[in-house]
Amino acid sequence: MGLIRIIADHPEFELVSEAEDGLELLQKIDGRRIDIVLLDVTMPKKNGWEVLEEIKRHHSEIRVIILSIHSEEDFAIQFYKAGAVGYVCKDRSQTELVEAIRKVANGGKYVSPNIAEKFVSIFSKGYDPLPHETLSPREFQIFLKLASGVSLTQIAADLNIAVPTVGTYRARILMKLGLKNNSHITKYAYQNKLIQ
Repeated sequence: MGLIRIIADHPEFELVSEAEDGLELLQKIDGRRIDIVLLDVTMPKKNGWEVLEEIKRHHSEIRVIILSIHSEEDFAIQFYKAGAVGYVCKDRSQTELVEAIRKVANGGKYVSPNIAEKFVSIFSKGYDPLPHETLSPREFQIFLKLASGVSLTQIAADLNIAVPTVGTYRARILMKLGLKNNSHITKYAYQNKLIQ
């Protein structure tokens, strides 16, 4: 309701539709002219990662701004890598969200000052990324599911890929993070505040 009010207060924006979950969102964007999707990371049926992946595959013209309770430092870079053009934490001001929508509507990308500083660090000599920052967006998505205790079979079903493919991703994740098993993945995710 807060988002609806924010959009209603700015006549240059038009709310085309809203959705309760990721699956409904994907159904509603089919056949409609939509410029921007404000996408929550944590949704039932299909989460933000899965929805972003589908939008990029089937509706590449739609620009996606991620809304998240997770700090930018933890998730924003992975979402930018996956094709998002903005990332706004839910605890930020209404002004920041409006600024993000305007910038993206005008063809730009929205990057907050915090994450801009992180990007500068990444491209500076001597920057040593955290192990999870080296994961691809798909690896990071599977990493989060493994860290939350989701089985390989369920991950395969959720992502519509084969179980052996998930196993290959898991092996790559363990190697990149220097870990030995799923319990180590969970511990790493908790220590780095990537899951709650």
